[in-house]
Amino acid sequence: MARDRNPADLVGADPGPPFEITFDGSAVTALPGQSVAAALWGAGILAWRTTRNGGRPRGAFCGIGQCYDCLATVNGEPNRRACLVPALPGDTVTTQEGHGHAGLAV
Repeated sequence: MARDRNPADLVGADPGPPFEITFDGSAVTALPGQSVAAALWGAGILAWRTTRNGGRPRGAFCGIGQCYDCLATVNGEPNRRACLVPALPGDTVTTQEGHGHAGLAV
């Protein structure tokens, strides 16, 4: 049945073997060519940032790097737009709180 197929099957893509990144200490499976946001979405993770005022959860909104809702800390570097950053084997992604500089004494 067509509903049982995923987008890669529909276009006949062969992206290569999956690899792991970590998100807040948990393993997340990613595929070559996926952005960090896509890998997190694929794992059912919809939020990886909290707002400066109120601590409300945020994740990807526009998906094209224009809105900055998807900011995350990737490999210790805050304020990375997860929808634009390619996921690479061994990447460490952590939830970004507020402006992302709390631990940097900025």
